[in-house]
Amino acid sequence: MKNLYNLFLTLLLVMVFSVSFSQEKSIIDRLDEVAIVDQKVMMPMRDGIRLATDIYRPKGEGKYPIVFSRTPYNFNTWGNGELNTRTMQTALDWVKKGYAYVVQNERGRYFSEGDWDILGVPLTDGYDAFEWMSKQVWSNGKVGLLGCSSTAEWQMAVASLDHPSLAAMVPQGFGAGVGKVGEFNEQGNWYRGGAGQMLFTAWLSGVQQDPMAPRLPKGISQNDLLRLQRFYDMSPEYPKVDWKEGLSHLPVQDIIKAAHGPKGIYEEMITRKPNDPKWFEGGLYHENMPFDTPSFWFVSWFDVSTGPNIALFNHARENAVSQMARDNQYLVIAPVLHCSYTRATENTMVGDLSVGDARLNYDEMITAWFDKWLKSEDNETVEELPRIQYYTMGSNKWQTSEVWPPAEAVMTELYLDSEGKANTLNGDGILSYKKPRKDTPDTFQYDPTNPVPSYGGNVCCTGNAIDGNGGSYDQSKMEEREDILVYTSDALEEGIEVSGFIESYLYLSSDAKDTDVTIKLIDVHPDGKAYNLDETIQRVRYREGYDKEVWMEEGKVYEVKMTPMSTSNYFDKGHKIRIEVSSSNFPRFDRNMNTGGNNFDETEGVIATNSIHHGGKNLSRIVLPIVKK
Repeated sequence: MKNLYNLFLTLLLVMVFSVSFSQEKSIIDRLDEVAIVDQKVMMPMRDGIRLATDIYRPKGEGKYPIVFSRTPYNFNTWGNGELNTRTMQTALDWVKKGYAYVVQNERGRYFSEGDWDILGVPLTDGYDAFEWMSKQVWSNGKVGLLGCSSTAEWQMAVASLDHPSLAAMVPQGFGAGVGKVGEFNEQGNWYRGGAGQMLFTAWLSGVQQDPMAPRLPKGISQNDLLRLQRFYDMSPEYPKVDWKEGLSHLPVQDIIKAAHGPKGIYEEMITRKPNDPKWFEGGLYHENMPFDTPSFWFVSWFDVSTGPNIALFNHARENAVSQMARDNQYLVIAPVLHCSYTRATENTMVGDLSVGDARLNYDEMITAWFDKWLKSEDNETVEELPRIQYYTMGSNKWQTSEVWPPAEAVMTELYLDSEGKANTLNGDGILSYKKPRKDTPDTFQYDPTNPVPSYGGNVCCTGNAIDGNGGSYDQSKMEEREDILVYTSDALEEGIEVSGFIESYLYLSSDAKDTDVTIKLIDVHPDGKAYNLDETIQRVRYREGYDKEVWMEEGKVYEVKMTPMSTSNYFDKGHKIRIEVSSSNFPRFDRNMNTGGNNFDETEGVIATNSIHHGGKNLSRIVLPIVKK
């Protein structure tokens, strides 16, 4: 009987493998019918370094526009001896639309030569790639850029070089490429309000280039690369890490080392301050750089960098070099997690919150966008494209606007108030349209060894470190902590829409030289569940700017203007508006050790006694963009 069972299992596995192989084979066959496939082309850069590039272009004579994707991630056709069809399917889709699809690894990644540095590789690599592609006999001379996250973050800075072949861009989830723009000084998501975002600690542990890793000989031939790619894809397999435990290690600068990860650029980057000159030497886009490329921007409400991404869209629209480029900036803001646009369904879930049917025809819009700018084909889809399409949660519908925030948004102040006992959701903290008359501060202790844990939120790339791993979750259990101040409005007598940037001004005193202030915006449902919408943080030493550090004195009260939050949410009748205030949100952000020291090299902190003041001249408040319709 056991032998029969084993035979049955073997036959079943053979059948599954055969079906799977047949499906993969069909993609190869379909590509072979319509495309010329040229893999592991080593594209030369001006300094002699060659970047591994796969090219898929339509068969037959003709000149074709190029959809170009440059990435630090592995797109090798083969992995562990098996066919990987994801890139091939993307290539097939674009070839069938009449485009050449070109995908390339960044310098120092996988089969590409040279040394990798996150956003530190020469901007000229992008420029040289445009130059090479535009001169190919099969190219019509126009290039469009497409990608999400690390495959998008390099696009803006390279666009500032203004190569004539760059005709259009579609950056998605691109915040890691945004340096300083407007009120945001995040340096590619490394910081928020001067506090470190820990996503890069976990991400770099599996991505940064190990200087001890074996390398292929420089100048290796394309034929040898084609042979090697079938059984050796240059992808290291690092030890599995429990990041919930791993990100708690101190000092912060040794986290990757403690996880037995590779030594690399992290150890240098973690020492940089928000205004370090090195942030302005690499591949980040800053507001003082020129920009003149028609762009279709994609942002999401639960991404790690919603605010900076929208700010960059506004910046490009207002400051692009030519009127043509200023008139051709478009934006979509979806209610999804990082790079999850196409995962929206009839019942889209972001964490535990249903936001309804958030689907949108992304493929049609992106194709039409490239048809216009790369093929010079006018089409109704682009002609009728709203300037801004944004999804309003709560009412669960797509809306349009000509500007962001919507022109109808009225900035409305809600003031924090209490009798000095706003600790926990059971305290007496309120949000009110009335200014409080007296200052009865709310006090809590922030202990770096017992920080407020992150729960869902606007996160990315931290493995299992954050409960919920992104999105909106009921925060009410968390709000039972004594180190969280909770301020809640009365139940709304009628629904209101909040769409735009949310400003926050908090008045703080502390017995520590330095500490952090955190805030969350919450939609409290009638059943008491409290769903997070956005969050931010400010390291108090940078309250006067990121070019200097200013310490606090005990007994003094300081105004702390928070980095803006962003959302579009309809607070329905019977709902309440709530904010949480604390001094930690870990490991979403690194812990302030409260000493005034470097933080990244410290193993011991001090407990800070922090107070939020409201009333008199210390009017702690949030300012909501309430849309009047």
